[in-house]
Amino acid sequence: MTTTASHVPETKFGRWFLSTWIWAQYVLLPAIKDLERLIPARKMAYPVIVDIGCGSGCSFKMLADRFAPQRLIGVDIDPTMLAVAAKRVANDGVHVDFMCGSSSQLALPDGCADIIFCHQTFHHLVDQDNALREFRRVLKPGGLLLFSESTRRYIHSWIIRLLFSHPMHVQRTAAEYVAMVRKAGFSTPDTQVSRPYFWWSRADIGIRQ
Repeated sequence: MTTTASHVPETKFGRWFLSTWIWAQYVLLPAIKDLERLIPARKMAYPVIVDIGCGSGCSFKMLADRFAPQRLIGVDIDPTMLAVAAKRVANDGVHVDFMCGSSSQLALPDGCADIIFCHQTFHHLVDQDNALREFRRVLKPGGLLLFSESTRRYIHSWIIRLLFSHPMHVQRTAAEYVAMVRKAGFSTPDTQVSRPYFWWSRADIGIRQ
């Protein structure tokens, strides 16, 4: 797959790793739990959830179990990852509507989503401002953006540069990500911002904890 103007594709290793139980249990699940606890006035169910950059589909059963959606939509620019995701959700017994395309041009109507879930996707995107504008357009009034990202220091570390592929010039600090989301018009009080420091993101991989 070639690089587009808005996205840097993952390496072969990265595509494999995003399908592993290590990714699901030690990266994705802790992020979802962390985001879930920040939701104000949490509802019993959120009818429509859109997963931006859904990758291999590890998130869908987790989202279905926690938020009881009537419809799950998975968006990814990489058709090979969508094929992997389709097999996974079939095994998990979860129905998902898949869309292959860019997050900066979502083929979704205005105000259709109750939740947009965006986990570890933005550090692959070049056109970040337009992606956030699309999120605002697609979310219902009062809808939730569950946004989780690794920051510049981690993405620029030698091991991540060796194993994965990213547009280095658009990487941001935690403060810069928060400022970007607020500038796009999302209400983001400090009480709804978390800055976890997971063991896998540390230079010593948590050995000296």
